[in-house]
Amino acid sequence: MKLSKPTINLLIIIGVVLVVVMWAAGMYNGLVTAEETTTKAWAQVENVYQRRADLIPNLVATVKGYAAHESSTLEAVVQARAQATQIRVDPTKLDAASLQKYQEAQGQLSSALGRLLMVTENYPNLKANENFRDLQAQLEGTENRIAVERQRFNEAVQRYNVMIRRFPRNIFAGMFGFTPKAYFEAQPGAAVAPTVEF
Repeated sequence: MKLSKPTINLLIIIGVVLVVVMWAAGMYNGLVTAEETTTKAWAQVENVYQRRADLIPNLVATVKGYAAHESSTLEAVVQARAQATQIRVDPTKLDAASLQKYQEAQGQLSSALGRLLMVTENYPNLKANENFRDLQAQLEGTENRIAVERQRFNEAVQRYNVMIRRFPRNIFAGMFGFTPKAYFEAQPGAAVAPTVEF
């Protein structure tokens, strides 16, 4: 069976259209995958911050048994934890302002924890307490996890941001509402080593 020239032209056009549609679908799906990877990385950041928040009540309770008269320090930690756990960031809108607000709350909690751990230096019996040592080790491990997950998040954001800015994906990204995500950045003054007084 011989095909007519118009039929052949129609088949070629249909073939080209299918290739273009498949190419566009692949680009779109790649953007969705990159965005979801960023969302997943953010969820893991929140997960490790939540782990830290979950450890704090036990740490405060252990310290309270030894250092009851350090109530202002203990209350500051509890209040900072409450504020830090109330801040939520929508993973679909990871903009600089949202991350800054989240990071400030977490920074206040880190500062309060630092003051609490400095207070514990005055209590040798507390430092020798097995529960306190375990909690302190878990907290240190969690702080390391936070650093790792923040790095992974920034890597996912970088891959996503690069993807939506490269041609021709940037055209699809603009058409379908894919916008850049913000990075986790160091707190202002983080480059200056803190002064520790004993």
